[in-house]
Formats: sequence, structure tokens, C-alpha cells
Amino acid sequence: MVLSSRDIPIYESISPLNSSDSDGEDIFEIHRKRMNDVSRLLSPDRVRAFFQPRKRTSIKRNREEAAQRLFRDYFAENPIYPPNIFHRRFRMRQELFLRILNSVTTYDEWFIQKPDALGRMGFTPIQKMIAAIRILTYGISADLCDEYIKISERIAIESLKRFCDAIIAVYAEQYQRSPNADNITRLIREGEERGFLGMFGSIDCMHWEWKNCPTAWHGTHTGRSHKPTLKLEAVASKNLWIWYAFFGMAGSHNDLNVLDHSPVFKSMINGSMPPVNYVVNGHRRTMGYYLSDGIYPKWATLMQTIPHPTTVKEKLFANKQEAVGKDVEQTFGVLQMRWSITH
Repeated sequence: MVLSSRDIPIYESISPLNSSDSDGEDIFEIHRKRMNDVSRLLSPDRVRAFFQPRKRTSIKRNREEAAQRLFRDYFAENPIYPPNIFHRRFRMRQELFLRILNSVTTYDEWFIQKPDALGRMGFTPIQKMIAAIRILTYGISADLCDEYIKISERIAIESLKRFCDAIIAVYAEQYQRSPNADNITRLIREGEERGFLGMFGSIDCMHWEWKNCPTAWHGTHTGRSHKPTLKLEAVASKNLWIWYAFFGMAGSHNDLNVLDHSPVFKSMINGSMPPVNYVVNGHRRTMGYYLSDGIYPKWATLMQTIPHPTTVKEKLFANKQEAVGKDVEQTFGVLQMRWSITH
């Protein structure tokens, strides 16, 4: 048993038992009195009060007022903040925000506002989704959502997890997939307009900083940036469409190691890629390719720039290849600028 500070004076008043304390008083009588003091200290009432769980502190956040303030700020007929500020703060237009909100609430009923055990209405779908969006947009902790949205840390984390699960479940089939026949035709046409017939896009890797990387893993995940990172390999088109992504390898790997493990050519190998037909210099081709930098191997599906161009023709090709090959790097830049969680 652990004694509290209020019990210490009782023990301090009980001096050690020795023969000099008697002074004519019976030693057994002194012992009996002291045992009575101890028994009062350990009485059932005091023990019960000591072990009784403390009351949980309840914070009155006034979530109803916060929900009304959010509506007035961004979603009213004449909101306080105009559409350009909404787009800057939430990284999307209000129409897209509301469309995603409708899809998320349809998929997961947890986002729908419901009464709690006391009959008081809970958080609105807008509050839950804004908490998730702000964590993704600014890379902030869940606790910071409490100041403006008036949502607890626990609910903010739950909102983030459920929001990501809902987005993957609802939109993965449409956006996280290999190109179909129509997409291949559009990509080939865009490449032809830019001087690279048969090009699917550009491929490259980026480092995704792992802020909460376990200390024991720092050595295997630290590369040239001297910070623990994870590698993201992606193929992107001119309009910033990432139609292929491979994520999760340690940051100590280079682009070649990632390419050896990634399934980027899996659809070509098993024949599931839509057919590609184009003619270059009188030769018919049936295999598309990606623009890449010099570290990638010289394969038929990868086209690098000329490292040391000498002629006018080689210089023109090198400059054009490097310019068009920057599509994926531009996509990485936009991804990091709009979503701070990817920094």
C-alpha cells in the first residue's frame, strides 16, 4: 500500500518503541495505544477512499458553437473567408470538399452526427473531416485541432484513420490503378505532342521523411539527407496524374534498389497492359517507355538523356528529354507543397 502525504504526520507522532518511553507506564499499554493509532490509519473507510478512482476531468469544449463558427467561416451563403482562402487552407475547392464529404459519410456512418449517451449531439461530419484534412495539410499533431475545431485528440486521430480508409475504399479503384486503354491512348497522344511518341510518363523516386522512425532503424533508413526516410517511386504524367506508386523501402536504398523490388513492369510482363502501337522511323513498336534520369539502366522501357551531348541534335534531344522528364519531379514538388505531411 502507498501512503499519501496526509498520513505522514500520524506516523511522525509515533516514535520508535524503546524501554525509555515507559517512565513508570506499562510497556504493553504503550504498545496497545500505538497499535490503535495504526489501526485507525488503516481503517476500511480510509483504505476505500485512498483506492477509489479519481474523477475524470471533463472539458466543456462547446462543440456546437464551433460547428456553427465553421459553417459561418467557410460554408454559409456569404462566408467570411472567400473561395480562394478555402482552396489555400484545404488544398481543394469547396465543391470537391463537399463531394468527398458526401462519399465519406456514405461509406462510413461513423462520420454522421449522432447523439451521445446524454442525448447531446456529437461532432458534425464537417468537423471530423476538417480535423483529418488539417492534419494531412499542415502535418500538425491531433491535439492542435482542439483549439479551433473543438475536437478532442482521440476523435481527431480516429477521424484521420477512418478518413484515409474511406478514401482508399471509395477512390482506389478509380485513381490507384494502372492505365486502361483510353488512358494509354491519351498518354501516347500527349507524348507525341511533346516529341516522345510511345512515352507513358516519367519515373523517379523521392525521399519521404519519417519523423517518428524508431531509433533502432535510423541506420537502415538514413541516406544522404542524414534523416530517416522512406522511398516513394512514382510514374507521373504532364497533368500531375500519379498512376503508379511504390512506397515503403528504406531511405538508404538508391533508385536502382527500389526498381529491383518494385512491380512497375509487372503489367507488361504478365501481358495485362493495354496494347501500344506506334511507328518510329518506319519501325512499328508495341512497347511503351518511361523517361528517367541517368542512374536507371539502359532498358527498352526506360529512356535516359544523353550524358555528354556534343552535336546540335544530341543537345536538342538532351534538353528536351530533361525538360519533359521533370514531370514527376514537379508532381513531387506539388505533393510536398500541398500536403505538409509528405515532408
